[in-house]
Amino acid sequence: MLKTAVFEINGMHCTSCALTIDMDLEETEGVKESNTSYARQKTEVTFDSDIIKPEKIIEIIQKTGYEASETD
Repeated sequence: MLKTAVFEINGMHCTSCALTIDMDLEETEGVKESNTSYARQKTEVTFDSDIIKPEKIIEIIQKTGYEASETD
């Protein structure tokens, strides 16, 4: 089932940081789209919840070098 979740990201310094997060997430199985905003310090991710869970998305963002948490 496709779902969309928003994650707050800390540690981005420029738009290249946002592009790096998008590329890493979109290469991940189950992630359909990632739209990261440096200005808002957030990313909106559309994913297949049967394949990947929000906790794994946070883990991927953290491996990229940023802090992340899911917002309500």
